[in-house]
Amino acid sequence: MLFAAIMLVIAGIMDILRGSMALAKNQIFVSTPDYAFQMSLTRWGWINLILGIVAVLVGLGLFRAALWARVAGVVIAGLLMLAAFLTIPYYPLWSVVLIALYAFVIWALCVVRPPRRE
Repeated sequence: MLFAAIMLVIAGIMDILRGSMALAKNQIFVSTPDYAFQMSLTRWGWINLILGIVAVLVGLGLFRAALWARVAGVVIAGLLMLAAFLTIPYYPLWSVVLIALYAFVIWALCVVRPPRRE
């Protein structure tokens, strides 16, 4: 659980940075003309910024090992994975790294076993 909490906070911070770069219309993002899920860079920036903030908050909740945080962590990591997939044409390398990071977070949250009581 600690691994998932740390990784979700780190990934959330990365998404906050990614969203703020998109909102600043940074030249680091690539423009793909014929992309099926094309949206404005500003809209993707807001989506990534909001999801990143929620990810950091849920990650902080995971440090307390709360059940709601585990469920929310899987959901938010899935949403962030989907957002990273949809933004692959804008910044491919970062998107692939974040997809892998979110997959590890989901895995870590799903394999946690409650401690045995004897």
